[in-house]
Amino acid sequence: MLTIDPHPLLDLRAFVTTWPAPLGELPAPAWLQALAAIDAEVPFSPFDDAIKGAVRDLLRHGGFKPAGRSKPCNEYIRGVAAKGNFPLINAAVDATNLAALHGCLPVSTVDLDKLSEPLRVGIAPEGARYVFNMSGQEIDLKGLICLHDAAGPCANSVKDSQRAKTTDESRRTITVIWGTRELPGRAQAVLDWHVALNERLGGQCERV
Repeated sequence: MLTIDPHPLLDLRAFVTTWPAPLGELPAPAWLQALAAIDAEVPFSPFDDAIKGAVRDLLRHGGFKPAGRSKPCNEYIRGVAAKGNFPLINAAVDATNLAALHGCLPVSTVDLDKLSEPLRVGIAPEGARYVFNMSGQEIDLKGLICLHDAAGPCANSVKDSQRAKTTDESRRTITVIWGTRELPGRAQAVLDWHVALNERLGGQCERV
């Protein structure tokens, strides 16, 4: 289902979740919202400069510059959570943002039914771009490791494509944890925790 191009740093984990109802009918329960506190009790070592550097090294490998508006999504979600502005969207996206917040790795969740096989993870070539929000803004993907489907890049550790994002009607999602070999064991720990969250929310998960 998913092939991964050779990469010296990437320690990728992925899983598919089938949800018991459309995501629009699955708001975040109170126990999930409580995890949005930046100091919530979680089974991970805290974010530090070593983790930040390791993740950025992963993104830099292909020539991408992970800074400013192109910083990894786990850094972005940590910034908004620290201000008490953790976004609540739907159970699937909220669980992913929590995994990125506390696991300190970038995590993507997109609508699997919007994608066309084959699915592949690899570095985007020069000229690759996609729209990442409803206002039509684009991100230059050159050198950034991305999830691709038959139509091209559709998700990555910075901003996922608008065409692949979940909606209220989504019933199946694929989650990608953008781990790095510089942080051994962390990607697997994030996977295990994220799967546990999704299963507690009623999802059926299959690791890929």
